Amino acid sequence: MRILFTPAPFKAHLYVQVPLAWALRTAGHDVRVAASPDLAEDIARTGLVGVSVGQPVHLDRQMAGAEPPRPLVDPTARPEPKSVQTDFGRDDPHGELESNVMGWKTLFNPPSAFDDLVDFAQDWRPDLVVSDTFVFTGAVAARVSGAAHARMLFGADGLAQLRSACRAHGGPTAERQDPIRDWLHPILDRFGHGFDEEVVIGQWTVFPMPSWIWRPAGVNYLPMRHLPFNGPARTPEWLREKPRRPRVCMTFGLSHRDGGFGVTASAQELFAAVADLDVEVVATFNNKQLETVTEVPDNVRLVDFVPLNLLLPSCSAVVHSGGAGTFAAALENGVPQLIIPNVYWSEKWWGPVVMANGVESRGAGVYVSDADQLTADGLRKHLVRVMEDPSYADNAAQLRREVTGMPTPNDVVPLLERMTVAHRPAR
Repeated sequence: MRILFTPAPFKAHLYVQVPLAWALRTAGHDVRVAASPDLAEDIARTGLVGVSVGQPVHLDRQMAGAEPPRPLVDPTARPEPKSVQTDFGRDDPHGELESNVMGWKTLFNPPSAFDDLVDFAQDWRPDLVVSDTFVFTGAVAARVSGAAHARMLFGADGLAQLRSACRAHGGPTAERQDPIRDWLHPILDRFGHGFDEEVVIGQWTVFPMPSWIWRPAGVNYLPMRHLPFNGPARTPEWLREKPRRPRVCMTFGLSHRDGGFGVTASAQELFAAVADLDVEVVATFNNKQLETVTEVPDNVRLVDFVPLNLLLPSCSAVVHSGGAGTFAAALENGVPQLIIPNVYWSEKWWGPVVMANGVESRGAGVYVSDADQLTADGLRKHLVRVMEDPSYADNAAQLRREVTGMPTPNDVVPLLERMTVAHRPAR
């Protein structure tokens, strides 16, 4: 079979797809990865065959010029410093969906990418298109070329949650249109095809998250183990040595590094929380993330980048913003997590809150606070508790056993083969 992957123009989103793409390739299938030219070199470094479509997005430049995010609610009016996933969009799901669609159009689905990807798909004739939940060019290319279509999530299913919330509020009306339909219908019509909900949600959805991660009903999910992939790397010399003190990882994740998405917590506040603790902190922050930092404690090692699948086995805890890659790597290595989710912009829809609540409810970590509520004292208190109470490490080890028992990408390949045959239109 021929399988076409369409990731969003982030390394973090590409890396989620790589293990499944290679599983399909080693099973004998022909695989291509179509994405913005911004991602061409990163695709090449995975060993997969890339196809550039559309114009460069220059995501970092677009995000650099964006307005500062605003809080979801007035922090002084919030009764608790923590959020709940199902609260999002309850008041105005249509407005939330419309706001997200505006970003998806600009950042992930430029007009030229639709034409380029459809041209490629009509020529190459994939049997299956596996698209990032942000990348609707993949859905359109699948429909036009007669391929089966699967979404592949990187975190929580915010898109299905938004669609469900809109339906609960009465669905599209003359006054309240469906922004996804209104955007994609003219594009599909130009290629001689119509719009339906399958274009949005896919025929099924690969879900590389634990079963206890909340997800909306009514979607055909295919569970799969998330295998952390960090790209080509070497083990640094300092990491070969056993830490002399408990080691703590602090990271904002790849999406924040590459595109400005993610945590709004202050790096200085994080450092202040650990300055007087008897721990070794490895902070994977680049120069941009350190611009507002005035003082780095002696117990903090600054590292521009180190693969988490190399670092985390030596860590007693990880402090992060709820990025899916960091979350999955911590589960894979059985490391307790302290999560400080960002609830600004659209970030809240894609998993940081549901991940934070999930690990806390299972005793494998702490939902410290929303990023705009973070204090150094609060983080220090939680970190000390996690480090001193062995139940957190025990519960994190239990979660590791659970996730390593999930179907691997290799296990999923035969299911994908059968589902592709069943869902692919007759040619």
